[in-house]
Parts: sequence; structure tokens; C-alpha cells
Amino acid sequence: MSGAGSVCPTCGSPIAPEQKFCTVCGSPTTIAPGAKVSTGIRDLDRVLAGGFDAGKTCLVAGETGTGKTIFSLQFLLRGVERKEPGIYATVSERTEKLVADVARFGWDLKPLIDKGMLRLIDLGSLFGAKVWDRPERVVEAVMSELTGTARSTGAKRLVVDPLAPPVTAELPFARQYVHRVITSVESTLQTTNVMTSELATGAHALSRYGAEEHLASGVIILELSRVGDYFVRKMVIRKMSWNPVHPTVYRFEIEGGRGITLKERLGH
Repeated sequence: MSGAGSVCPTCGSPIAPEQKFCTVCGSPTTIAPGAKVSTGIRDLDRVLAGGFDAGKTCLVAGETGTGKTIFSLQFLLRGVERKEPGIYATVSERTEKLVADVARFGWDLKPLIDKGMLRLIDLGSLFGAKVWDRPERVVEAVMSELTGTARSTGAKRLVVDPLAPPVTAELPFARQYVHRVITSVESTLQTTNVMTSELATGAHALSRYGAEEHLASGVIILELSRVGDYFVRKMVIRKMSWNPVHPTVYRFEIEGGRGITLKERLGH
């Protein structure tokens, strides 16, 4: 077995470096301190000194149509290139429709799904009309689905897009749900995560419920600004905890079949 000398922190069984879970007891393996995971965007990796912090969560927020899903999928596709299986979980879109839409964009997900390198799961059925009365039950159901999928695929990357369904809910319960999901994912799955948050049009906020940005180690805002007769796409690096990255604004473009490319810096 490769990685001799590495053992499960729970039961002491030998584990290989590529293993995400112990084959004996099922416990997640640890992540090396200071490890980085590519964002999928070359120049963004450079800005972030290698990418996202491994095992942590980055919140990607923005109004509808700003590129959150493309950002998320690009993150997962980069993982596939590096032999890192990924999970894309959605609560607001049928996975069949997503595969068809992404194919028109220029990304064929079917071969990756067939090879087990990418798993798409629909969490929408877990959210009922009275979901916010008992958010802890929904979190248990969500985590059961994510944990089972992560263990069966050996997932190293996770996307939840969006983090919560775009429904009207009592704010305290919604915040409790968001808090439980982020903390449970980071403590249980040991994946590196991108979670998106849909912002209301014209809202001057960092997240939908006002809690996500405090729990995530990184926050990236995607914007679409009108300049005269045309629009400019902007990426705001708002927060990267414990990294020497100042809040910065970059212009970015979206190209079919390629995804997001970071352009010049627009300000601080």
C-alpha cells in the first residue's frame, strides 16, 4: 500500500494518501495543515497563493446570472483533471436539466459521471413546506445524503449550489440551517467546498441570510455591472481568512467550453 506509515486517526488502520475515508471504520482522514486546492481558475490560484485552503469552505455569492454555477463546476472539473472526485449538490435544479444545459455551454459531464469522478445529487426533495420548523432534521437528511455519496466516491471536492433553496423562510431558522450545514460538512466530510448564495437583485449584501459569510473561510462576490451600453463582469475577493489577500476587484470573462478567466485588477 502506498503512503506507508499513514494511519487512521480513529482506529489506527493503515491508509493510503488518496483515501478519503478509512476502509475499516469509515472515519474521514485528516487534511495536511496549509494544503491548498486549485480553484479551477489559473490566475485566481495565483492571487490566492495556490488556491483555496484544503478542507475549508468558500462562499461564492451573486445575483442571478453572474456565473456562480459555472464557477462551481469549473472548480469540480479542475479536481477531475487532478484525479480528485467531486460532488455537485443542488437544491433548486433537476440534475438532468443541468447536464443538458452544461453540454450546450461546452462541458460534457456524462463521461465524468459514468467514470465515477463526478456525482450529481438533487437535494430539493428534502425541503418541504415546513422545513424551517425543524431545520436540524433537514440538516440530518442533507448530511446523510452527502456523507453516503462522499464515502462511495472518495470525494475530495464538494459544491452545494445554492446552499439553501430560494424560498421565503423565517430568518432565524434559515440561519440555523446554514450554520449547521457548513459546520457539519467541514467536520464530517473533510472535503474542500464551494457553496453558493443567491443574492437578491440590487441587494448590498454578502449572502442571502447574513450568516454564510461569517462561517465560510473565503467569500467571493460575482457582479454584473452596467457601464454605458455594455456590462462588465466583476469578481470581488471579499475575504480569505488567514491568507495575505487584500479585498480586491477583478474583471472576469466567461467563455463557452472554457469557463471563467480572470482579467485585470480594477481596484482594492
